[in-house]
Amino acid sequence: MSMTDPVADLLTRIRNGQQAKKDSIVTPTSKLRKNLLSVLEREGYIRGFSDESAEGNKAFTRIELKYFEGEPAIRYIQRVSKPGLRVYSGAKDLPKVRNGLGITIVSTPKGVLSDAEAQEQNVGGEVLCQVF
Repeated sequence: MSMTDPVADLLTRIRNGQQAKKDSIVTPTSKLRKNLLSVLEREGYIRGFSDESAEGNKAFTRIELKYFEGEPAIRYIQRVSKPGLRVYSGAKDLPKVRNGLGITIVSTPKGVLSDAEAQEQNVGGEVLCQVF
């Protein structure tokens, strides 16, 4: 069975893993998920991720979650653009999360970038999610 929204699945796995105080979680592997995870790692919301393979040639990614004094590093993570309603934004119009304390992750022609990186490179695109 195919998955209709892999980004929402990834965000839900991260949210559930942090609520359960897990050290790491696993998710199926895809290029979009890896790019999104690399932005989260660069911005300091997760410790890291690595590719692993299981029996039957199924690849998955192990995500090392990050905590600060027992509290999750990610307090809020939500999908913005959904399969039924895509949300696009220009470089100058990217939404701010909590007055700039959080980040917006954007899929641009230059790859998956945080809002600050997208504004620096002056590119807009599809607003994937918001993290705080």
